[in-house]
Amino acid sequence: MEDAKNCFEGALRRAPNKVSLRSLSMVLRQLGNTKDEKKKNVLDGVTKAKEAVNMDIEDGISWLVLGNAYLTAFFTLGQDPKLLKQSMAAYRQANRDQAARNQPDLHYNRAVALKYEEEYQEALEGFSKSQLLDQSWQAPKSKERDLLQYLKKVQSLVVNKGQLKQKRLQSFSTSLSNPSKDLGPYVGGKYVTSGGRSIVLENVALSSLHPGINVEKVVLGKVVCQVSSEDPIPFTFCIVDQRLDCYSVTIYNLAQGQGVIIGDSVAIPEPFVQLVNVDHNESVVSYRNIRVDSPMVLVVNGKKFGLDKHAPSEIGFTKSQ
Repeated sequence: MEDAKNCFEGALRRAPNKVSLRSLSMVLRQLGNTKDEKKKNVLDGVTKAKEAVNMDIEDGISWLVLGNAYLTAFFTLGQDPKLLKQSMAAYRQANRDQAARNQPDLHYNRAVALKYEEEYQEALEGFSKSQLLDQSWQAPKSKERDLLQYLKKVQSLVVNKGQLKQKRLQSFSTSLSNPSKDLGPYVGGKYVTSGGRSIVLENVALSSLHPGINVEKVVLGKVVCQVSSEDPIPFTFCIVDQRLDCYSVTIYNLAQGQGVIIGDSVAIPEPFVQLVNVDHNESVVSYRNIRVDSPMVLVVNGKKFGLDKHAPSEIGFTKSQ
């Protein structure tokens, strides 16, 4: 890879060109022996991809490479939502160019980003489109199959409340009737952040939540199951509240082996609710999910999750760009 880097840098010294800039961006994203080196190279890769776009803003392949560079940065540099939006914007620009629109990479990588955003319908359609453009490439087919299986499994576990027996579910409901211990620092209707800001929090039932962020609310539930998946990101489990309503929960940036288990109590402040609705390949899926971008906001069994629970999500996504 170092030889390739030197080759492209030499070509650019002789004559700046978008092809060498794109190639250098791709190479840089694969270099680095330490975390700091990898982060620097990823940022440099974004810069080179931008330079390629600036040389010809109508070139969809350059926009595709820039989208991939932003997506790599998103997973490498702490998952700033701005980077994900920039990635999606670049993919939209790439899709306007016929040459890029026929690239299976574009639809596959965009589908990966959509999956991470939990826009599952569009993600599945993207994987399908990628398959049509390159039927010899197995990754899109596998991703589509695995994602659909995951969604169907989550729906089944939500509907069946983790497949736990009624007696155990009732014991969870009884335990949640006195939430003071399990709410931990969120008990008492307010919470003071590490920055000294006071946040009012009302403990509410799952059924009272609306799609989007539920400001100044906190929900408390008992874990009824974990959801196994081919993809470890996100960590997924299901909770029931005192009324025994059941939602799934997806956690990102969770360190390996640091999840929750059946019977744990989990308090989630200002929960972000998404309605999952998918109709794909004769499979229909519908359920409600709470998305948690950082485990450090959770209170589990009355205690806040610490830094040891946090780890940036890493993922491989691109075929050649």
